Amino acid sequence: MSSQPHDDNRYLPLERMPQHVGIIMDGNGRWARARGLPRSAGHRAGTENLRRVLQAAVELGIPVLTVYAFSTENWGRPEGEVRALLSLLNRVIDREVADLNKEGVQVRHIGRLDRLPAKLRQKILDAVELTKRNTRLILNVAFDYGGRAEILEAIQRIISDGVPAEDIDEPLVSSYLYTAGLPDPDLIIRTSGEMRVSNFLIWQGAYAEFYVTPSLWPDFDKDEFYKALEHYNQRDRRFGLVPR
Repeated sequence: MSSQPHDDNRYLPLERMPQHVGIIMDGNGRWARARGLPRSAGHRAGTENLRRVLQAAVELGIPVLTVYAFSTENWGRPEGEVRALLSLLNRVIDREVADLNKEGVQVRHIGRLDRLPAKLRQKILDAVELTKRNTRLILNVAFDYGGRAEILEAIQRIISDGVPAEDIDEPLVSSYLYTAGLPDPDLIIRTSGEMRVSNFLIWQGAYAEFYVTPSLWPDFDKDEFYKALEHYNQRDRRFGLVPR
């Protein structure tokens, strides 16, 4: 990432900028298949693209970005693909965390850690600790994450803490989620044209605006990101109310 914003008149300031953007990064496998490459090559290309999208988020002024990297259901993929994804995360942490820290990115993990290999788990914890005071951009990496599992875990912890039923409300539940203390996503982007939320931020995204692009994740660039933000600016956000 470069600390110098690009001077580009294509990306004019927008009236309303989302404070939190979630991205369902989909299409790595199809990107690889279209090029006659193994799925692992698509995942590598997708990882390379994440660096570019992070740069774009910083330049466009997005304070919080959450990316869906590996779901609780992804453990059911072929064993070789799962191993490749875990290995890729290992390499990304080794290669990128120092630069992310230098650029002021705060890395957070959302999801389960207990099912990850011990060395990878420690690398994630070390990355979170190293970057915890950074404020330029908060990057939530959803790895071994599922929205339903997150809500179940929150309920279990609320019960374990002995909270009386009459004291349970939406702010309390939110405070038990992985994203506690952060604004709910204003905008959720899904690449590859699929019309599914895929168990991503299903509590937090209740009133998020959705934007679906046919662009496959390795091809999703700053132009596509800006287009999503333009669409967000055209939405009339009513949060279940009627227009005045």
